[in-house]
Amino acid sequence: MAHTNIANQQGMSRDEQAAITRVIARAGQLLQAYNAESRIIEQTTERLGIAFGLDSVEIALTSKAIILTSRFNDHCVTTTRTMKAHGIDMGIVCEVQRICILAEKQIYGLEQIKLRLDNLAVPKYNPAIVAFFVALSCACFSHLFGGDSFVFIMTWFTSFVAMRIRQWLTQLHHNLLTVFFITAFIATFIGSFAVGFGWGNAPELVMVTSVLQLVPGFPLINAVSDMVKGHVTIGMARWMTATLLTLASTLGIVLAMQLAQLGGWL
Repeated sequence: MAHTNIANQQGMSRDEQAAITRVIARAGQLLQAYNAESRIIEQTTERLGIAFGLDSVEIALTSKAIILTSRFNDHCVTTTRTMKAHGIDMGIVCEVQRICILAEKQIYGLEQIKLRLDNLAVPKYNPAIVAFFVALSCACFSHLFGGDSFVFIMTWFTSFVAMRIRQWLTQLHHNLLTVFFITAFIATFIGSFAVGFGWGNAPELVMVTSVLQLVPGFPLINAVSDMVKGHVTIGMARWMTATLLTLASTLGIVLAMQLAQLGGWL
């Protein structure tokens, strides 16, 4: 596809530099919104800047915004973008990196990249199918921990119901802490019946494994990775988010167990 490559130009106007900066900031904003590692955000924005002829790109990341400065012939353009979390989606992260490679290979020009970034499609999966496989993964854990077929089935059912409620609450745009609290409460409360009635060889596994869907593993991994690589501030912010989600889940589990004990079946 024919286009004008800015990297080959002898000069660059301030308007061109500002346009490039906005596109790079958009790419960084998408990466951060979909939970990319901080080092990946830095590398991708730097590579895009070099691909379009900038001397350098410097970016500062916070938990809610990115501050990006581009430099060309001692002219600097700085922009700030706020970040609204969209959840974890490595598909979007990979697509942004793929767009960066297309820019480096001079296949896409600035306008094509801007259009591609503005029209990134988030994959839509059938919620019931997602819940089915999430529940299946929890049930497999119960089997690995020694549960029999009845425990496996009960864990799948409990996890499926909890996951569907979690999806429903998320669609209603409830606070994520509230979603985790209610989901953990429902999963534990339903699982407590298996313990109360002695269903299966290890009914307590239903309560234990049905809430594994709430473990914030990805945020914790990214938090540690960020702190190890020098991004302490955003790493601590991600760590605190994961900690709060874990605390909300714990409170839901404890409340469900207390109610089950008061009801006399646990």
